[in-house]
Amino acid sequence: MLAEVHQTTILIAEDYDDNRELLRVLLASANYNVREARNGRECLELAKQHQPDLIMVDLSMPILDGWALLQELKTDALTATIPCVAVTAHGEADRERALSAGFDGYIAKPFHSSELYRVVRELLTPAAQSEVC
Repeated sequence: MLAEVHQTTILIAEDYDDNRELLRVLLASANYNVREARNGRECLELAKQHQPDLIMVDLSMPILDGWALLQELKTDALTATIPCVAVTAHGEADRERALSAGFDGYIAKPFHSSELYRVVRELLTPAAQSEVC
């Protein structure tokens, strides 16, 4: 019997269709399984249901913004250890605030695909996972 192979799942929380599509295409092309949420509330539900390996979070979303979403994720035992990356058009100004709030990574829009892949790889390596947990 063959062992089941785990495919890394990344959940994208982004309200703008074009931005969500760009992230989905880039991550899927790197062989990640991608799930998508259009707002923070939907992301929270999907995170609890599917327990992704990483969550990419836009800070400015309707219903539940990225800041509130992070707090919800980090206070729930089901999702507390999932690394979260802020992906935002706020630029570099919010980097320290986001990292201090508990985000594990930060990407300012617009970004290069190489930066996206670097941040994702860093957070998904076994060493990074044990530090996050």
